[in-house]
Amino acid sequence: MFDTSRSRISLTLSFALVIIGFLIFLFFYIKHEFNTTRTEVTEDVMVSRIVSMGKLELVKYAMKDVVEKKELHLIMPDSRVLFVAVGEVTACIDLTKVKKNDISQSKDSIIVTLPRPEICYVKLDHQKSKVYDVSGVWFSDKTKTMVEDVYKLAEKKMLAGAAEMKILDKARENASLIFKPFLENVSAKKIVLNFK
Repeated sequence: MFDTSRSRISLTLSFALVIIGFLIFLFFYIKHEFNTTRTEVTEDVMVSRIVSMGKLELVKYAMKDVVEKKELHLIMPDSRVLFVAVGEVTACIDLTKVKKNDISQSKDSIIVTLPRPEICYVKLDHQKSKVYDVSGVWFSDKTKTMVEDVYKLAEKKMLAGAAEMKILDKARENASLIFKPFLENVSAKKIVLNFK
């Protein structure tokens, strides 16, 4: 009788240990599944339009600027965003604007009248640009709006800075240094560059 009761206890104990072991395994498995994230990216790339390029980039200014935007409030604390912008401004000449009557030639020279240099693009480097501080903003949608505004403001400031540093004059100068020798080598004549 003592052996039967002992074997029942050991059987019950073994069964209880198996159930406890299974429950512990199940706990850690479920915990692992809840903590595991799977990322799924679906994308459909479509060409919205095709643009023929004819712009000759002549100068690029790599720029860095610190932009601070504040919104002053009467009752609540002032909202502030501090942003370090890193980007570039590029000037070019649009060669698609050169018409047949803009090119004239004589026996030993060719006169080319080019369109005025223009800003091709202002581009912020999103990898290097950083929002360093956002303060006084209570709601996340307001933070998003202020950060978007400071990005636009940074692009405008970069464009204004490049204009102050006479980027278009530098593009005109580089046209003579870069484009003129190329045309002279191709045509085997002296090239005179003028601008509209």
